[in-house]
Amino acid sequence: MSIIFSRQCEYALQAVTYIALKPSGEMTSIKELAKILDIPYHFLGKILQNLVYKGLLISQKGPSGGFALGMAAKDITLFHIVEAIDGVDFTNKCVLGFPECSGKNPCAAHTHWGNLRDGIYQMLVSKNIAEMAKDMKKPEYQLAAG
Repeated sequence: MSIIFSRQCEYALQAVTYIALKPSGEMTSIKELAKILDIPYHFLGKILQNLVYKGLLISQKGPSGGFALGMAAKDITLFHIVEAIDGVDFTNKCVLGFPECSGKNPCAAHTHWGNLRDGIYQMLVSKNIAEMAKDMKKPEYQLAAG
């Protein structure tokens, strides 16, 4: 499990990256995603529906149904997915959980966490799903591309 993001968010990032490898408009079944990525089927279904609600994916019912990207892969950043699933509280909350932590009243980790948080934020907003899919080397993602 990720240090920063929930398991739901990790699964969303994995699934959207996998879907991005498919030809534009081609539907990917939840069954395929759950099997290839080893994600519990019903848990994945709820995550994907949330991404549909947020406009990042589209869904189609029926035998040839499934999920596809709701917009071009180059227009979906990692930040969009994190925001849709976990929200973006990590961008302004204290890593130690102190509600009153600020530049005027910093905790012991404030400066160091601020630098790390800013770096994470920059990576999330600058990396899009098209780039992530292209750079993915894990074998299960090669199935989608081939």
